[in-house]
Amino acid sequence: MAEIPEGYEKLLIQPNIAHLATVRPDGQPAVSPMWFAWDGELLRFTHTTRRVKFRNIESNPYVAVSVLDPAQPYQYLQVRGQVESVTPDPAGEFFVELAKRYGMENPTPPADSPDRVVIAVRPFAYSKQ
Repeated sequence: MAEIPEGYEKLLIQPNIAHLATVRPDGQPAVSPMWFAWDGELLRFTHTTRRVKFRNIESNPYVAVSVLDPAQPYQYLQVRGQVESVTPDPAGEFFVELAKRYGMENPTPPADSPDRVVIAVRPFAYSKQ
């Protein structure tokens, strides 16, 4: 397992916004800002099965993520990894967990909860700036 550069794990622990990059079926890159959680081993994202990003991941499970330090925007961590699992979350529980992490008070599951999944990414490389 790749090691996170010293002093950069804080970017994964804090509720920062991650930019999740996927590859479209036509080979072009696509990137979106996302909420995420880090458990020390996997990055986890909430998403729905009805969006293009999900189809991109189904087609190509390799992704890249960048997370910048909002206090020092030129300091960031890049994570390259592979989607390890996609778990149904039809009650939107992980969305609610992330909403709390990102400061929402009394969040409720979103209307698209029946289509929600948790995407788990296993990092295999890190780089820093």
